[in-house]
Formats: sequence, structure tokens, C-alpha cells
Amino acid sequence: MTAAPTFAGGRPKLRLGVNIDHVATVRNARGGRHPDPLHAAEIAIAAGADGITAHLREDRRHIRDDDIARLKARIDWPLNLEMAATSEMVDIAVRVCPHAACIVPERREERTTEGGLDAAGQHNTLYPLIEELRAAGIRVSLFIAADPAQIEAATALKVPVIEIHTGTWCEALADGNADRAAVEFDRICAGATLAHGFGLEVHAGHGLDYVTAEAIAGLPELMELNIGHFIVGEALMRGLAAAVQCMRAAMDRGRAQEASRGASQEASIRYPAGPANADPVT
Repeated sequence: MTAAPTFAGGRPKLRLGVNIDHVATVRNARGGRHPDPLHAAEIAIAAGADGITAHLREDRRHIRDDDIARLKARIDWPLNLEMAATSEMVDIAVRVCPHAACIVPERREERTTEGGLDAAGQHNTLYPLIEELRAAGIRVSLFIAADPAQIEAATALKVPVIEIHTGTWCEALADGNADRAAVEFDRICAGATLAHGFGLEVHAGHGLDYVTAEAIAGLPELMELNIGHFIVGEALMRGLAAAVQCMRAAMDRGRAQEASRGASQEASIRYPAGPANADPVT
């Protein structure tokens, strides 16, 4: 892999991790092998993704064990395994040895991950699991809310990375609740700043689309966005490669605007205008 390009002021390009879970959801709806998540990962990488994310849930509702094994064996780009904090998942991660493991909360009855992990309340459970992953050479991240207590807990657990849950902000925008969106975005900004100050690498994800990804890409502390459901949905309309390219372009616009704006312009990119599914300008 070549060195990541930079924007004005030396700001590195924001990485895009494409989550392929819902390619597997479509496959599993009918059974068989099509569409293949591995093929989707290869297309996403060729189109500009910087890594692939896949969540191996305990109930195996979409990604399956053999998907993870094939992804690790066949793709050269970083593989980020999302996983629950269980001994079974740690054993799988240690055996497969992905580039990264992101520990997420998981409940059987949920449609998707709801909220962030309670790192503060589960320190004693998480610590030995994190140590085992770390010993295997796996970069560990925690999927948490932009809450000071959770960020401080992540620091105490000695993880190098956190991923900030952006779903509540995205939902507020989609509902047209500007006041709630403003509060949530301020929480994300403050959380990213706090985490960066603690020396954590800061990622973000959940519920992002072209418009929200472009807006949040302007936060200088962010190093990576992980996006799946929206990209897979867009792939039905425009093709997977085109959807990844549009997302990449939106993120690059947001990062370039952040690098070039002055302090007096800061508010202009804080909140996206228009509908959350607005077609990007490419």
C-alpha cells in the first residue's frame, strides 16, 4: 500500500472502512453463495476503500465464520472484525488474527448495534479479553458513545483506538430534530477532542450517509469512518463501486474543507443541509 495522501496543512486523508455485513444479509435471505461478501470486499477495495469491516455476530445472522476466514486469507487490505466481548469471539479473533478487532455491544433481539459499549461498567470483563487480543498482535478498538466517562474508561483499558457511535446524531438529522442534532454533534466534537487529547486514535461510524459523512469528515481528530448499511443500500441503485466512490468523494470534500477553512468558517460545515440521503456532487 502506498502512503496516504494529505490535504493542506499535512492533514492525512480520512480512511474509509466499508462494512460488508448486509451483503451477507442478502445472501442469507435466500441461501447459497450469492452475493458473496468476499467479492463485495474486493470491489470496495478497488473502488477506494481503505479497509473492510465485518461483524461476526453470536447469532451469525449475516457474516459467518467462513466469511471471516476467507476475507483474512484473500484480501491484503486491513480487516476489522467487529465482535462481542465473549470468549468465543476472542478465540475466533486470535485464530484468524485480523488487523483489528472492534468490541461492540450485542443483543440478540436488536436489528443493529444500538448505542455504544459500556466500557466504564464492564472494565473487569473487558480487560482480560483485550489483553488476550493485544497479545495476539490485534489492534483493539471500543465502539462507544462520545461520553467522557466511556472515553476515560477506554483509556484505562489501554486500547489504542475508539470508534464513536454516530447513530443518535444521524437519527436526529433524519427526523428533522435540529436541536437534538446540535446537542449530539457537540457531544461528538467534544468526545473526539477529549479522546485525541488522551492519545487515542479516533474513528466514527453508524448511520452515516453521504451528507453526514461529508460533514463529520471535517473533524480534524477523526482518522477513520466505518460505513456499511448505507453503502450497501446505495449499491442496489448505482452499483457497489460507484457507491464507494461517492462516499470516498464526500469524505474527501469534508476533509479538504476542514483543512482549508479558517476559525471564522467553522460553523459552516457543522451541520449538513438538505435531506440525509441527498445525492452527492461528484
